[in-house]
Amino acid sequence: MFRRQITNIWNSLDWFTVALYGILVIMGWFNIYAAVYNEEFGSIFDISQKYGRQLLWILAAIVLIVVILLIDNKIYVYFSYPIYAAVMLLLISVLLFGVEISGSRSWFAIGEIKIQPAEFSKFATILAIANFLSEPGRRLMKLPNFLIVLTIIAVPTILILLQNDTGSALVFTSLVFMLYREGLPGWILLIAFFAIVLFIIALTKPFYWVVSLVLIACWIYAYLKYSIKRDLVYLGIFMLMVIGAAIAITFIFDINIEIHWIMIGFHLLLALYLVYYSYIKNSTYLLSVWVVSIMLIGFSYSVDYIYDNVLQPHQRDRIDHVLGINFDPLGAGYNVNQSKIAIGSGGFWGKGFLQGTQTKYDFVPEQSTDFIFCTIGEEWGFVGSSIVIILFVTLLLRIIYLAERQRSKFRRIYGYGVFSVLFFHVAVNIGMTIGIAPVIGIPLPFFSYGGSSLWVFTILLFIFLKLDASRAEQMA
Repeated sequence: MFRRQITNIWNSLDWFTVALYGILVIMGWFNIYAAVYNEEFGSIFDISQKYGRQLLWILAAIVLIVVILLIDNKIYVYFSYPIYAAVMLLLISVLLFGVEISGSRSWFAIGEIKIQPAEFSKFATILAIANFLSEPGRRLMKLPNFLIVLTIIAVPTILILLQNDTGSALVFTSLVFMLYREGLPGWILLIAFFAIVLFIIALTKPFYWVVSLVLIACWIYAYLKYSIKRDLVYLGIFMLMVIGAAIAITFIFDINIEIHWIMIGFHLLLALYLVYYSYIKNSTYLLSVWVVSIMLIGFSYSVDYIYDNVLQPHQRDRIDHVLGINFDPLGAGYNVNQSKIAIGSGGFWGKGFLQGTQTKYDFVPEQSTDFIFCTIGEEWGFVGSSIVIILFVTLLLRIIYLAERQRSKFRRIYGYGVFSVLFFHVAVNIGMTIGIAPVIGIPLPFFSYGGSSLWVFTILLFIFLKLDASRAEQMA
């Protein structure tokens, strides 16, 4: 029977995805070798060096793969909550007994081996959510269910924030993609995106920009969604006329008029109109538009507090650098500046394996972990970087394809969870190395040095591949 089980797994496993995984892991190993290459320890198998130790993590990952493929699928369902609880206990324990590295108390140290529980919380959280939402009769948008899912996500997020590891905590925001597939309304994603835009505008522009943007968005939504177009056109024309008159008075009579007060006044005027229309039509939809706009404006008021009191100084500096508020190439922007120099110096074809000068002379900090992509850019150039990105995109699209062909809700939800986490890591890590995203310190999957991240990405992916290999079975 055991031999039959092995044969079934062998025949049913998605070998295309396995091949993508193997290619990415091997490429990552060689890039770690290039990033920390030392002529005195030239052998890539030397375990006294990072590249040698990474080989040990890869071999351990292979053992994990074998174990995962041999475990019965039902284990992942029946033990999802105990796994989640155990990992939460580890997150609490690391706050009490962990060691601090780079300002974050996120690690257990056993000799030379360091384990980061925050990494394992990713697959534990996805398993718990998949199990909860796959139970019969569960609908995400029923308020009790929605609050429970938010709690499952919030617990590890808060515990990781307490470890001062904001980057790992932000990864959990990516699960919104998984929830969207399971029924999360698109307008929630739209509001979240709009909040991010407002956050950036509130940091870089006067407050009346925020009020104006919210007012315009509210007006456009009401115009497109409801049959009050003529009234809204008249209201919009009136708003533009008053704003034009206010600007003219400012220049002609040299009177200082606070524009944001005019915009707030128009916001209240639109609100009164929406309240009136909602009343005569016995509808609360338009009123909800105004309520959401008030919440967004209130959020923008809180930006300064969040920026000054929640974010760490180095995180504020990195955001300032990305947004161009404070360009500091020798301070907060040093890592990104050196990374962009390294990637740009690779040109079209790259300098060649082990020929990267920026890499060889340690100009880029953390070049074997968070900034491993700059080694790819310098030594492999635009062509090599594009190949790596194409491989990642192919893997992500393959995961979506596999998730959509599942016959059980549990497997589909879990598959989208794997996609969400991998997508966030790839997009943000590459984005921060080329200067279009703040540096938040998260690894590039299968490339960055470290056992914890490699093992977790391996566990995430191969649990899903095992579930897919037996997709013909009936399961919740």
